[in-house]
Amino acid sequence: MYRYDRFDHQLVAERVAQFRDQVCRRLSGELKEDEFRVLRLQNGVYMQVHAYMMRIAAPYGLVSAAQMRMFAHIARKYDRGYGHFTTRQNIQFNWLKLQDTPDILADLATVEAHAIQTSGSCIRSITSDEFAGVAPDEIVDPRPFAEILRQWSTFHPEFAFLPRKFKVSITGATEDRAAIEVNDIGLQVVKNAQGEVGFRVLVGGGLGRTPVIGTEIDAFVPWQHLLTYVESIVRVYNEFGRRDNLYKARIKILVKAIGIDEFRRRVNEEWVLSKNGPNTLTQAELDRVAAHFSAPHYADLREGDAEVAVLRRENKAFANWFKRNVKPHKVAGYAAVELSLKRTGVAPGDATAEQMAAAADLADRYSFGELRISHMQNLVLADVRQSDLIELWEETKVHGFATPNIGLLTDIICCPGGDFCTLANARSITLAKAVDERFDDIDYLQDIGEIDLNISGCVNACAHHHVGHIGILGVDKSGEEWYQVSIGGSKGSPAAIGKIIGRSFHFAQIPEVVERLLQVYVRERFADERFIDTVRRIGIEPFVEHVYATPVQEEGSLLLPAYDLIQQGTPYDVPYYSPRF
Repeated sequence: MYRYDRFDHQLVAERVAQFRDQVCRRLSGELKEDEFRVLRLQNGVYMQVHAYMMRIAAPYGLVSAAQMRMFAHIARKYDRGYGHFTTRQNIQFNWLKLQDTPDILADLATVEAHAIQTSGSCIRSITSDEFAGVAPDEIVDPRPFAEILRQWSTFHPEFAFLPRKFKVSITGATEDRAAIEVNDIGLQVVKNAQGEVGFRVLVGGGLGRTPVIGTEIDAFVPWQHLLTYVESIVRVYNEFGRRDNLYKARIKILVKAIGIDEFRRRVNEEWVLSKNGPNTLTQAELDRVAAHFSAPHYADLREGDAEVAVLRRENKAFANWFKRNVKPHKVAGYAAVELSLKRTGVAPGDATAEQMAAAADLADRYSFGELRISHMQNLVLADVRQSDLIELWEETKVHGFATPNIGLLTDIICCPGGDFCTLANARSITLAKAVDERFDDIDYLQDIGEIDLNISGCVNACAHHHVGHIGILGVDKSGEEWYQVSIGGSKGSPAAIGKIIGRSFHFAQIPEVVERLLQVYVRERFADERFIDTVRRIGIEPFVEHVYATPVQEEGSLLLPAYDLIQQGTPYDVPYYSPRF
């Protein structure tokens, strides 16, 4: 992974000192909150319901064992013993005191980590495929390009105050695991007919209150011009993006307003001025950065392992874990392993300090001292010998990482929601817990197969509910929590925005609604057909009809459909999920 040079160390140290002074002036009253807000956001510090939150960068999801141990240290010393891994491949701490935040940044700097540009109207942390560098379907490892983009965008003076936040995602594989179609800029490595490497560039994707799938602006930009082309896009957005309306300030609104052809014309007009300028990449520069991502010293191993094969046949629990949590690797004899952060009763993406320290130890023993943070809010050990899988499985069980539900219904993506976030209309964590408990049957989950269930507490869509196979959005109705349900979304290529099935539901109805959606799927599916494929084939109408039908009266079922509950105003007394409050 990338290691700091002396300039990086100096830059981060100066930023820590600068922020320490800003915090001191805020605490003394010299800086008012309106003045301080933009400064703290530039350092990833948010004000939430109960305390301050800090979002720490993990560029393109890659962290060292030392950095993971530092996260554990922060959880113990400054937080309430845990952290929350997010869909942006980073980690958040939700229970911080403002006066401690400079010390946290100073501690992070000792392990070459920071919180720079994890918030604010700037180019945010670059995200990528959590299996970058090891995926069998990879054309080119995208991490060197992601690092080049990170270095270019950090403290970019021209783009420090964009109309709104700006997100870039990059993948080097044929399968899109980086959600490039729903980012402001999506980049996919491709090769042309001559075998030359370049990028397919998408622009104007995004979720939030106006979900949009990105549009291709160029099918092939040579890799040498990656920075100059991306810079031209951001420059056009910075000049023409709206600043008069917060809700219409994203690049997706600009692209839709003027059309992709006009937007492309303006970008190309700008690109002519910089195409062969100083930011044109050279082979020497690419080689310099790529050297940080050279392959580890893989052993010469045979494909597979006999003991693993035997245990898969004889031990159902291991077989389930292997099927869901073990992923293919491009090097014979190795595998990538996902550590599930989706145990029943625990907020999706949460990990305790003890778990983070354990994950660091596992990385040192089994995966060359590195981990990945996935878009699904799990952790990944990317380079595990297949002969170590049985031993690793036993250890993951001890530390709570072995839930065999990767890609299944209870591998829920969930934002902090109303339990923490000041923007949320409704709780997400509590609802995820209720759904998880309703479907806590691994045999049933395995039979149902792959389903993405995403729960967002508000229209900002931090949990990407729009692109969940089942998406749930918290909405406010006269001060009460209700939830809007959509189906048919997809984050991979081709990405799709889910369709809302009808009126919203009260909190206690949602597990039953999910149950009814699954009943239609089981009734209508072809053999081995995924939920999303069934929805695409038959449409949403059969699901709508069944969800809103009068329910069968049986123990554990709700006896009234959603519209009756709305009319009667049936109350529910559901406690907040707050074991750490």
